[in-house]
Amino acid sequence: MTTNRNFKRRVRARAARTGQSYTTALRHLRPSPQGEAAPEPPQVRLAVAQTTLREDPRDGAELRASGLEVRRLMREAHRAGARIVHFAEGATCSPHKRLLSADGPEEVGPADWNRFEWAVLQEELTATARLAAELRLWTVLGSVHRLTPPHRPHNSLYVISDWGAVAIRYDERMLSHTKVSYLYAPGSAPVTFEVDGVRFGCALGREVHFPEIFGEYERLDVDCVLFSTTGGAPDDGGIFGIEARAHAATNRYWTSFAVPAGHGPLTPAGLIAPDGDWAARCPQDGTPALVVADVDGGAENEAAVLARPWRRRARAGLYESHLVRQDARSENRTGF
Repeated sequence: MTTNRNFKRRVRARAARTGQSYTTALRHLRPSPQGEAAPEPPQVRLAVAQTTLREDPRDGAELRASGLEVRRLMREAHRAGARIVHFAEGATCSPHKRLLSADGPEEVGPADWNRFEWAVLQEELTATARLAAELRLWTVLGSVHRLTPPHRPHNSLYVISDWGAVAIRYDERMLSHTKVSYLYAPGSAPVTFEVDGVRFGCALGREVHFPEIFGEYERLDVDCVLFSTTGGAPDDGGIFGIEARAHAATNRYWTSFAVPAGHGPLTPAGLIAPDGDWAARCPQDGTPALVVADVDGGAENEAAVLARPWRRRARAGLYESHLVRQDARSENRTGF
């Protein structure tokens, strides 16, 4: 009995640590028929952060404050044992559409990117990358990425490796009307990368409204999508969080939801499990913070193991062989 109680305690401890259900944790710890424990899937500890939304890229002091806040949370994530930390869209700065408008703040017009304090941004990004290397912490950070003038910049996520180098960059593809008309150039491709055997994809901005973005990452076999946005404010009714949960459940992968801290009263940052439920969430008090949880590589539970192959076959039309082709009643769609 004591051995059984200890085993159940281990299962409950794993469930609490990872955010998994008791059944899923049990599957990972239950011995095989040969008496061997099931092999652990690859796992990585992820921190999801919510930060202060700063919108004036002309103000060097604001850019520096954002950098300091990001690095404070990176240190907090490191102390919590995280290997990767995920920040919101524009965590360095999310330029307000009126503050850069060449037509003045009263009108929304083409952005004058010469007003941006690019030198200060570069200093803060360099300091952040240096800290990532010092902490050996992968850092996914929302920022504006400058292109050669007169091309507009990208709205981007920098994926900074634990060596302090930009491993890859994701550029928002599905831009809003205002973004594409006045602010940014769209990106062109999905992005994936791996940390300790766990495969991640990136999405940004308002792309939560586009199921094809998230379906594409399912086909690319990601274990977790890192979605960063400034959307999902309380006046949006929480729709961004609802859609993110739906994509996680539909595609059977983890989804990290990073938003500004001000969204906390309704939809704080957090981690969504492959069943669509919240596995962990930041405080709802509107303060900069982070939450930490473990993300499994591969399928998180037995339902996911079955769901992905089945759904892929259904989408590919591979069940057509089961159609009834000889019975006229199959084609009669107007009667009982």
